Amino acid sequence: MTPARFNEITSRYASLRIAVVGDYCLDRYLEIDPANQETSIETGLPVHNVVNVRAQPGGAGTVTNNLVGLGVLTIHTIGFRGEDGEGFELEDALSSLRGVRPGGLVRTPLRRTFTYCKPLVLHPGKPPVELNRLDSKNWSPTPALVTGEVMRALNCVLPNLDALVVLDQVDLADTGVVTADLLRSLEAALEFYPVKTVLADSRRSLRGWPAVMLKMNATELGALTGTAPTASIADVQRIAAELARTHGRNVFVTLSERGIVGAAPNGEVELVPAHPVRGPIDIVGAGDAVTANLAAALAAGATLRESLELAMAAASVVVHQLGTTGAASVADLRERMVP
Repeated sequence: MTPARFNEITSRYASLRIAVVGDYCLDRYLEIDPANQETSIETGLPVHNVVNVRAQPGGAGTVTNNLVGLGVLTIHTIGFRGEDGEGFELEDALSSLRGVRPGGLVRTPLRRTFTYCKPLVLHPGKPPVELNRLDSKNWSPTPALVTGEVMRALNCVLPNLDALVVLDQVDLADTGVVTADLLRSLEAALEFYPVKTVLADSRRSLRGWPAVMLKMNATELGALTGTAPTASIADVQRIAAELARTHGRNVFVTLSERGIVGAAPNGEVELVPAHPVRGPIDIVGAGDAVTANLAAALAAGATLRESLELAMAAASVVVHQLGTTGAASVADLRERMVP
């Protein structure tokens, strides 16, 4: 990509109107100083003393963080959060981000706020070491009342969007924001308001989703098509091309260190390799960075290959941000892409 083309695409980001609908969660990091470790008198177990607590939006919030980093100035957050401390903390964190409009985050006592609590041991001069994570999730089906409120929030912004990202983060079907009922409502709504760029990402499966762009990793491709996660790049390209043709929308498959494959309904298939690793890495959040950059780039008029190049540059930035769920700015991307 030439410098002029890079500037042409990224200069449009500020004017984009993008909504992210999905499972917003709170990423809470507990920073532990090992020099202060004690032993509990009562249990005899090690005591990890927390010296700092930091929190940021995760899940769909990670996609949002990356859109903020790209300079998108109208970002609608659509989902739910509980009437709990984590919910207030999450909404406060979203509200502090430039361009984010959290009015579509439904507050409800019927759900708890999805939270990842991540203890990190900080050894001087070394990468953080994450201990066992403590997660707070919902284990019962999302009430229809909550889904209806989320869909009403989405319908309010849908007519004026340049792009929509739909992120299904939960492992247990129908316990999060993106339920089967919401997908049916979304399919009907898109008939009236045909947003040009709608990108879907689900950690379980994209089987049965409406006619939108599909983004997945190799494991998720396997869940959808029965393909082995170790399938050759040629096989992934062939399967992605067939999916794009039958689905009628772009298909994207991330392949970790092997890069990313993109396929369009017109038969175009592209492979962009991953950037070389430059030191210790932390892959958390890399997939969401790819999702955000694909959506923004395509909405800004990038070609299939250009969107893949931008997404791979973003992933390279994020995996080198240790001990956090990172994000990439336009300046970061320029450093990776422009000679």
